[in-house]
This record gives sequence, C-alpha cells and structure tokens, in this order.
Amino acid sequence: METEEEVVPHEPKRTGGAALLLLLDYTAACCHGGAKMAVLAYSLGKREINQHFTIKNAKLISLAAVLLLLCFHTALRHYGGGDSCEWLLSRGRYLGDNVWQPYGCMMHKYKSIEAKTCLSKKRVVFAGDSRIRQLFYSFVKIIDPERTEDGNKHEDIFFQDEKSSLNVDFLWYPEANNSMKERLMSWTHEASARPDVVILGAATWSIKLHSGSSEALQQYKVNLTAIAVHLDRLAEHAEVYWVLQDPVNEDMLSDNRKMITNQQLDLYNEVALEVLKSSKYRRSRVKLLAAARQAALETIINSDDGLHLPESTRNVGAMVLMNSLCNKQLRPIDGSCCQTIPPPNLFQKLSACLFLGAAVVFVVLHVLGYNRHRRPVPPDVESLEEKKPAAAAAPLGPKDSFQALCRMGVIMLYFYLCDRADVFMKEQKFYTHSTFFIPLIYILVLGVFYSENSKEAKMLNREQTDEWKGWMQLVILIYHISGASAFVPVYMHVRVLVAAYLFQTGYGHFSFFWLKGDFGLYRVCQVLFRLNFLVVVLCVVMDRPYQFYYFVPLVTVWFVIIYATMAMWPQILQKRTNSSGIWHLGVLAKLLGLLLFICFFAFSQMFFERVFSVWPISKLFELDGSIHEWWFRWKLDRFAVIHGMMFAFIYLVLQKRQVLSEGKGEALFPAKISNLLLFLSVVSFITYSIWASNCKTKTECNEMHPYISVVQILAFILIRNIPGYARSVYSSFFSWFGKISLELFICQYHIWLAADTKGVLVLIPGSPTLNILVSTFIFVCVAHEVSLITNDLAQVVIPKDSMALLRRLGAVAVFSLILLLLSSGNRLTPGT
Repeated sequence: METEEEVVPHEPKRTGGAALLLLLDYTAACCHGGAKMAVLAYSLGKREINQHFTIKNAKLISLAAVLLLLCFHTALRHYGGGDSCEWLLSRGRYLGDNVWQPYGCMMHKYKSIEAKTCLSKKRVVFAGDSRIRQLFYSFVKIIDPERTEDGNKHEDIFFQDEKSSLNVDFLWYPEANNSMKERLMSWTHEASARPDVVILGAATWSIKLHSGSSEALQQYKVNLTAIAVHLDRLAEHAEVYWVLQDPVNEDMLSDNRKMITNQQLDLYNEVALEVLKSSKYRRSRVKLLAAARQAALETIINSDDGLHLPESTRNVGAMVLMNSLCNKQLRPIDGSCCQTIPPPNLFQKLSACLFLGAAVVFVVLHVLGYNRHRRPVPPDVESLEEKKPAAAAAPLGPKDSFQALCRMGVIMLYFYLCDRADVFMKEQKFYTHSTFFIPLIYILVLGVFYSENSKEAKMLNREQTDEWKGWMQLVILIYHISGASAFVPVYMHVRVLVAAYLFQTGYGHFSFFWLKGDFGLYRVCQVLFRLNFLVVVLCVVMDRPYQFYYFVPLVTVWFVIIYATMAMWPQILQKRTNSSGIWHLGVLAKLLGLLLFICFFAFSQMFFERVFSVWPISKLFELDGSIHEWWFRWKLDRFAVIHGMMFAFIYLVLQKRQVLSEGKGEALFPAKISNLLLFLSVVSFITYSIWASNCKTKTECNEMHPYISVVQILAFILIRNIPGYARSVYSSFFSWFGKISLELFICQYHIWLAADTKGVLVLIPGSPTLNILVSTFIFVCVAHEVSLITNDLAQVVIPKDSMALLRRLGAVAVFSLILLLLSSGNRLTPGT
C-alpha cells in the first residue's frame, strides 16, 4: 500500500539482503555480464530515490523555497528597481523571430481598436530626427495598419483619426538645440497647445554636422541641460519620453555618415543619462526609452543603410511605447508591464477573513489541547477524476477540519501572490520545437524508469487508467507552458488527449453505475464536491468566472448527463441483464437517446445559447458576458463521453460473457484477431498523425475532430491492452501524477503559468531552465496538498446521513443565491 509520504510507489518491502539475492537470481536467469550490473543499478537506484525523496520532504523543501523566493523578490524590488515600467523601457531580450521579451513582465501586442480606445481624444507628438520619424510611423501603423510612409523626410508630418479624435504628429527637430527648447517652452506656457504624450530624441545630426568633435558633445550637454528643465515641467502634465540613440552598422554607413560611430553614440547616450538622471533631476518624470536600443544591438546588422533600423526593430520600440502608455488604462491580461494592482474586491476580502478565522479557531483548539485522532484513511476509491473516501475512514475532528482550512488558506495566499499581487515576475510564452519535445522525451524516460508490475491484468484496470491520466496530463502541461498551441499538429494531438479525458469520464461513470447501481445523493455530492471545490475557491480568491476553468464545468455537466441517463426509468444495471439479455437493448436505446440529445444541441446553437443564458445558469457558463466559449468547448468533444459509455458497455458485456482473456501474460483476443487489431491500431495512429500534420488551420481540423478522435483513443486502448505483457506492467511515475491530474490541470492556471495562463511565472529571473525546474517542483507539491485537503474536507462537508445532507444542500443553495445577487453588480469577469 502506498502512503501519502511517497513521491512514487515503493518496491515491495524486503530486507536489503533478501532483495539483493532475489535481484541477483533474476539477473542470473535472464541477463549476462554488463546487463546484470545495469539491472542491479536500476533497481537499487530507484529504491534509494524512493527511500529518501518523499512527498512530505518535498513539501517542506517547497515551503522553504517559497519563503526564500518571497524574500529575494522583495529585496530585488526594493534595492534593484522594482518598477515594471522601468523594466519595460530599459531591459529585455529576443525570444526569437523578432519576439521581444521585456525583463520580468509581459508586453501586450496592441491592435488598432485597442490603441484608438486608449489614445482617444489625445495628442501624441514625436520630435526629433529621421530615426524618431521611423518610430513615429511604426507607432501610427499600430493605430492604422494601412498607413504608409509618404511624408517628406525633413518636414513635419501629421496624422489624425477622426473617429477617436486622436492626433499623432511628427515635428522635425534633428538637433537638441534652441529650436527644440523654444517648442517645449511654448507647450509649458500654453496649456491648450500642450500634447498629452511627447517622444523626443536627437544626436546623429550633431555628430554628422560637427564631424564628431568634442566641442559638439559639450554643446549637446549644455543644450540638453537647458531642455531638461522644460521637459521636467512638461512631464508634470504629460507623458514625456527621451529616446536613447540606437547603434549603427558602421560598415554599411555612407561616406557622409562615417563619423557617426557607435563610440560617439555611446558618449551622447552617457550625456543624456547624466543630464536627465542627475541629482538635480533625480525625481524627474521624464522616462528614458532604452529598450529599442537594446533590441537594435542584435538587429542593426540587417539595416539597409547602417543608420536606420529594420522595421521589426522599430516595431519593438513602438509597441514598448504603446504598452507604457496604455497598460494602466486598458489592463490587458497579457500585458503585466506598467500595470497597477487592483484592490481586493468584497469576495476576496471575505475569503481572507474566512481563512484567518479558521486559523484563529485552529490555534485556540490546539492551545486547549483538543486532539481527536482518526484512523488512517485507506487509499481513495476513485471513479477516474473523482475521489470518494472509503467508508471505513473515520470522519475528521474539528481541529483537523480547521487545520485543513488553514492549509488551504496558505495555499490560496500563494496563488494570490503569484498571479494577482505584484510580487513575482511574469514572462510571455514562445514556442519552439525544442521547448516542447525535449521535456516530452524527458518525462517519457522517467515514466519508463518507474515501471512496475500491475496488481491485476484486466483491461483499463485502476493502475492503468491512473497511468493514462498521468502521462496525458504531463503532456498537456508541457503543451501549455511551451505555447505549443501555435503549432497545429501538436494542437490536434493534444485535442485528442482532452477527448480521452472525457472518454474516461464516460467510461468510468458508466462502469460505476452499471456495476454498483449506486444513484444515491451522497455519491453525487461527493463527485461534484471533488470536481468543483478547488475551482469555486479560486473563482472567489482569484476573481475569475467559473467558465474560466472550462474543463471542470465540462466534466461536471457531463457527469450530470451520465447520471440522468443511467438513473432515469428504467434503471438497467448488470444484475438485471443477467436475468434477461433483452435488457441490453434498453441500454442501447438509452445511449441512442443520449446521442440524439447531443446532436440536437450541437446543431441548434440558438437553442443551446437560450438554455445556458437563463439566470442563474448563465452566471456559471458565461465568459466575458458571452457563452460562446462554453458552446465551443462543449461542441468540440461532444461525442467523447458517449463513446466512452458505449465502450464500457461493450467491454463489460464481453467480460461478463468471458469472451476476453485477461490473465497475466495472455493476449486479450485469439492470436489472429489480436494481430489484426494491433495492425489496424498502428495504421490509424500513423494516418491520424499524417492528417494532423497536413491540417492548415485549427478551424478546419476542429470540424473533423469530434468524429475521428475516438479512433485514435480506441487505437491506444487496444495497443496498450491486447498484448498480455503490456497489461501486466504500468508506470508508477505516471500513475502518481494521474491521481492528482485534476489538481494539476487547475493549479497550473495561476502558480505555474501566469496572467491567467497567458504567460509563464518567473520565480528565478535570468535563468529560464532553472526557473521551470523550481516552479514545477513547487507547483506539483501544491497540487498534491490540495488533493489531500479536498479529500479531507469532503468528509466534513458531505455527511452520509440523508437528512443532514439535505439540510447542508439547502444552506448551500441559499448561500449561493445570496452570492449571485451580490455579484450581479460586480460580475466575476476578467478585468473587474
């Protein structure tokens, strides 16, 4: 029996000498030479890992890591400059393909409608030389993508968007001199003419006209010092940016520009930094734009003339400016740079009070010595995603219940710090084949390393289904963090994995109801609590709608549908079919009715939307005020559950009639049939992969997915179960993760990914690989702890006594209605 403290299940317990003798006997029988040592090292190494690295120790290490990281990030923000706006404007790196990543925060890619909304009724002025003019055009193209660079080179250029009353002007000031100063003075004196945003920069013409002389540099410093006074005054009422000089490609410069060297540009940038950030102007509101310069260091080699930047690099500078100006106003989810933290809402404050109250009660009970010990809880009896505590387990005492709430409160605090408070950093995803396939190979090796003998050899036994859920969940996690949805073949294969989860839902629940016939309210409430507890808490603590965690509403609704199908009259169970085979037709009739129900909803979008738009159901299924996302998710895998139910029915009937050979080492079917089915399964795998690789768009592939995903799922089941040796082993590594697959899927939203899954959480800045290792370690420990807390609280919240349970449900219904009424004016949607 595995214990809670183990990361992976143990080898059977033996003394060291006995185990070694058995191992040597085995290796002598089947191996020779170096193979003996390999098997010996494999077994002893695995035993050593399991003995010392337990889940209890792992959680203690993760707790210490979180505390250290909190101290580190607090000190980093205090002493190292913790303003994400400063990070946006000054530092960053290329992720590849001209994708710019600011240091420690996420940059939103603004579209035209967003830019017009943000800058409505504002005037933006660019003043400077030809490189500022390039930046002006890149900025304008965000607002109007059809805009062309058709202005005269050495003249002022004006752009206006009449609908939004937005004006963007370029003023030709190639040098930082008296002309520029006089323009700034006029703006400071005349409020009506003052722009809302000013972007300035100049130096190359001073170098060119004076051949890079030191006198010109000194004059530049004098002029900029005089200008800085007016810039600072202007910044009291407007956003003011000074653009540091970008590098040049000296080898490509024309003869009349050869004096514009990178050494000269560095000297002019040093002057700008000295003047604008000197002690006299330390508190100046003028912002320095250096990110474009840093981006240009890597791309200036692609310049056409050595002086002007490639278009992709200019776009980086323009998008940095747009994020600096608009993120605070529009608050895009994937634009964490320059965003302020919204204050906690009413529900978040109430949840904090609840957890604090639980902590106080727990401390009081502990001080009073109120200890009620309970018997150890046996392994959970699961129906796939849902855990049902065994009947023999003693209920939790009051102290244990409040302790579980305290643990949950600490975990929710960590969630809040990761994805709501401005404590840890966030970065955007960027897909490459290596970021997806290398971790995939790594977990495959680990899964093979932790292979064990199965306790039973039945098809889709408990260990095998846990293994199946485990490796699928790990693949989905890698898919999410690597941003692999951008690659259509990977996207389509992962879609099959999601369908397989729903297939297991249909298979597991049908099997339970068919064999057990337990349609009691206690069972239903246990399943619903197990599925929804964490999500409901996160909806309140993280201020997200229920539909945001789309998979949980999906499996919850399907569980209700399966329950209704099996529980409605006549209840056809295996016991009844034993007396008369005619009842099998009744089951098929029920499944046919369910299929017609699914088809009706799938081809009647208007009716579907009307059903789920009715209050209060709409509160559960709307996202951003619409149920379109729910419609898309439901329709995409609409046949997966009924496929699982049908497969379970056929399998259980064949098993009852002893058609299958499920002994250890025995093939599931006779040799010829087994070989044929294995051949067809392999062919279907290859065929599907070829089809998915040739798909041009996700829309095109998604139209076919509901109809063909079942073929891939059945192919996997047959390949995994037809050979007797395949059914006799399983991966305890994958199985362990399969037991907490639901928690892994939900927790990833906020403590592994970031910005509501749009980005990646950064605990270790500057080292992406180490950051993934540390954040993953903490994330897995948290998911396991949440699983234990959910099982503990289920015993308290869901009593077995029917009357007590009905009273609890009534209280929950009233409480939920009150929350819905309170939230009617403050909807739990992103951005509120």
